[in-house]
Amino acid sequence: MAEMILRQMVEEKDIPNVEIASCATSTEELGNDIYPPAKRCLTAHRVPFLRHSARQITLHDLNYYDAIYCMDQYNLRNLTRMFGTLPDKVQMLLDRDVADPWYTGNFEATYNDLIEGCEKLIERIKH
Repeated sequence: MAEMILRQMVEEKDIPNVEIASCATSTEELGNDIYPPAKRCLTAHRVPFLRHSARQITLHDLNYYDAIYCMDQYNLRNLTRMFGTLPDKVQMLLDRDVADPWYTGNFEATYNDLIEGCEKLIERIKH
């Protein structure tokens, strides 16, 4: 959801040269498309999305991207387990965990958290 929301914001604000990708830190959903309730939430908020195939983050990603944003402490811990000490460019999207709809079932809460985090990220990108 975060990738699609951020893509829409970058396009609407006409911000050039921004590459956006999302990756998992685990292997449970590899190859899967966006979860259907997440698609429904994005559709309800008029956020366009394309077919997405979940993939796990790699060392190449860690080295390639200028910034990596984690949705929660669980993912931050997974990255540390995978790669050891993380560079400063790896940060939390918010100063708290983004609500995880997989556990809560509340896709609206997640959407609202992601809007907040992506808006803050857009401000960082613009400056």
